Amino acid sequence: MSQVVLPGATIGVLGGGQLGRMMALAGRQMGYRFVCIAHREDSSCGQVCDRQITAPYDDLEAAQELAAVSDVITYEFENISPAVTVLLESEGLLPQGSKLLEVTRHRRVEKEAVTAAGATVVPYANVAGETTAAGEKSLRKALKKIGTPSMLKTATGGYDGKGQRAIRRPEEGDEALRELGGFGEFVLETFIDFQRELSVVVSRSTTGEVETFPVAENIHVDKILHLSIAPARVSQEIQDRASKLAVDIAENLEMVGTLAVELFLKADDEIFVNELAPRPHNSGHYAMDACWTSQFEQHIRAVCGLPLGNPRQHTPVVMANLLGQHVDSWLKECQKKPESVEVKTHLYGKGDARRNRKMGHVNVLADSVDEALAWIEEVDVWKDRVVES
Repeated sequence: MSQVVLPGATIGVLGGGQLGRMMALAGRQMGYRFVCIAHREDSSCGQVCDRQITAPYDDLEAAQELAAVSDVITYEFENISPAVTVLLESEGLLPQGSKLLEVTRHRRVEKEAVTAAGATVVPYANVAGETTAAGEKSLRKALKKIGTPSMLKTATGGYDGKGQRAIRRPEEGDEALRELGGFGEFVLETFIDFQRELSVVVSRSTTGEVETFPVAENIHVDKILHLSIAPARVSQEIQDRASKLAVDIAENLEMVGTLAVELFLKADDEIFVNELAPRPHNSGHYAMDACWTSQFEQHIRAVCGLPLGNPRQHTPVVMANLLGQHVDSWLKECQKKPESVEVKTHLYGKGDARRNRKMGHVNVLADSVDEALAWIEEVDVWKDRVVES
C-alpha cells in the first residue's frame, strides 16, 4: 500500500489503550477522524475517537465493521489476532501488514530476524517441550549452554516484566519453568552486565522514508520503565551506532509505521538488542514536548504516506511514568510551579488507578537532563522509585 491518505480521512485503530489515544490526539490535530476497536467501554483511546467499536480483538465481524468505516488502519499494541491482521491486510487497509507482528510476538523469531539484520542479540538458547518433563529436560540442556545467572522468558505474551523468571542457580530451573506454565516454548537468555539501557524509536513510511528519534536512556524499577532520559548520557559515536542499528532492522524487516528497538550497552561499548516493539513506545513519549515532531504524529505520517516530520530534539528532557500509586500525589504536586524546569503532564483517562498500572507520564524539560533529574529527585511523587546514575 503506497497511496497517500490525506487529512479528512478516517483512521481505524486496533486497540483501546493509551498509545492509540495519543495517536488519535496527534492525528486529530492534523485533521483526521478516528474509529477504534476496544474490548471495554470508555477506553483510553475511545474517549478521543469519533467512534468506538466495543468487541474482543479477535472478533472478525468487528474488524470488518472497522474496515467499512476506515480509509487506513493501524494498531497500537501487539496482541492482535493474526486472523484479524491478515483480513485487513488482504483488503489493503493495513499498510503495516502482518509480518512485523508475526516476528515481534515471538521471542525466538524476533531474535532470528534481528540477527539477520546484522545486529547482535543477547546470547540465548531455545527451550521447548510438550510436557513439563520434556520442558525441564530441554531447560537443563539450555542451562548447560547459557549458564547462570540467566533469564527464562515465555516465547510469546510477555510485557513489562511479565512472562519471565530469573534463574540464579541451575537447581532453580525446574521451579522457574513451572511458574511460567511448565511446557510450551521459551527462550533462556544470559544476564548482560550492562552499563546503560538505551532505545531508539524509528519510523518508516509507506514510501520507504526513514527517520529516527534521538536515542533515549532508560531506567527501569521493578521491571517497569520509570525514566527515559534524552539525550542519552552516552557518546555521540554510540548514539550514531544505535540509530544506524535501528534503521538497519527497520529496513531489513521492510516495516511501515513505528518500531522501538530496546538495547543494552555494556561497559566496553558493545551493543546488544534486547527486544523490539512494533509501535510507538513508552520510551519515546519524551518527544511529545521535546522534539519538533512527536512519535505519534510521525506514526500517522508514516502509515498515511505523508512526508515524515523532523524528529530533531530542541530541549533536554526526562520522561517519568505516573503509575497508579503516583496519581493522587502528582495531582497535588503539579499545582506547584517549579522555577527551574517546565513540566508537561499527560494523563490517559483511565479510571482504575491500580498499583503499577500506567496512568500517565510527565515530561520534565530543562536546560540539561541533570537539572531535570535533580528536580524529579526533589518531589515526593516517585518515592517508591529509585533513580540510578
